[in-house]
Amino acid sequence: MKKKTNIALIGMPGAGKSTVGQLLAEQLGMHFCDTDQLIEHVQKASLQHILDTQGFEHLRAIEQQTILDHQFDNAIIATGGSAIYGAKGIAYLQACAEIFYLDASIASLTERINNWGERGIACPESQTFDDLFAERVPLYRQHADHVIETDSTDESRIAERIIHLWRSN
Repeated sequence: MKKKTNIALIGMPGAGKSTVGQLLAEQLGMHFCDTDQLIEHVQKASLQHILDTQGFEHLRAIEQQTILDHQFDNAIIATGGSAIYGAKGIAYLQACAEIFYLDASIASLTERINNWGERGIACPESQTFDDLFAERVPLYRQHADHVIETDSTDESRIAERIIHLWRSN
């Protein structure tokens, strides 16, 4: 089997996908792509603005289309937390990248996220963070090639672990 040339990071908002992704890109000499930033650049609007004006389903659709429209090559891809809802988008990532789920506990995430209402998290307004966490975790686990626990270690050690696993495949 041909080695995949990209690494995709999935997980909840606040799990460290962007931070770890930038470290990985620097250490591996790869490109870094944050799909949330890509969406904001292409749409010329913040995730929160898209969410407020067009709804969470539209934001999820934009996220999937952004992933599908991008040709990833030698890249670290930090996905938005809701990337796992787009079946075609996640299938595309599975075909071109090794997928790592950054698994953070709900306690760690709630400690890290202090701007829940401004972060552009694609979910119904009525959904609590606990409910969103319970809904997404099984999806992350289902689509991941590797699960990396992030609570008990810092970002540099997480990056080292990912590099080790990626190089050994």
